[in-house]
Amino acid sequence: MAAADLLPGPPPSLADLGLEAGRKEAQKAVPAGSSGAKFLSQDQINEYKECFSLYDKQQRGKIKATDLIVAMRCLGASPTPGEVQRHLQTHKIDKNGELDFSTFLTMMHMQIKQEDPKKEILLAMLMADKEKKGYIMASELRSKLTKLGEKLTHKEVDDLFREANIDTNGKVKYDEFIQKIAIPVPNY
Repeated sequence: MAAADLLPGPPPSLADLGLEAGRKEAQKAVPAGSSGAKFLSQDQINEYKECFSLYDKQQRGKIKATDLIVAMRCLGASPTPGEVQRHLQTHKIDKNGELDFSTFLTMMHMQIKQEDPKKEILLAMLMADKEKKGYIMASELRSKLTKLGEKLTHKEVDDLFREANIDTNGKVKYDEFIQKIAIPVPNY
């Protein structure tokens, strides 16, 4: 008896398994002509598909809108609940609805594109600089880093200052500081 005789129908295609559809959807989600769009690599698309599949409990090619924030955060994005709600509204998806992989890719792309750590750091530093001097005192920066937001320990601040060559009693110029701390870590 041949293996084909044991199967209850024709063998599944790539589309049946959701693999081919993911590739086509990924191309639609981030078109080559997107203005200023950071293109998603095939590795990113594969990683997103793997994560998406974990939340696609019924294997229908859809995840619940309520799982969106967790899936995005698992992939390294940092959306707020308000940002997730805006993504859903943009795509006319109810908070109790579902989204397909193409929509998920588009939302991830938009979220990553809007998350700019250099810009966020600069805005935070500008808010601390009431007199618009272009710098902040290292002691004031230390105070903010240990007391606000995701609080750092004094040792973490010391390490950060050391890596960025900051004199603990000196001035910290925004542009230099941001350049030093926002350099991508080598991927060895």
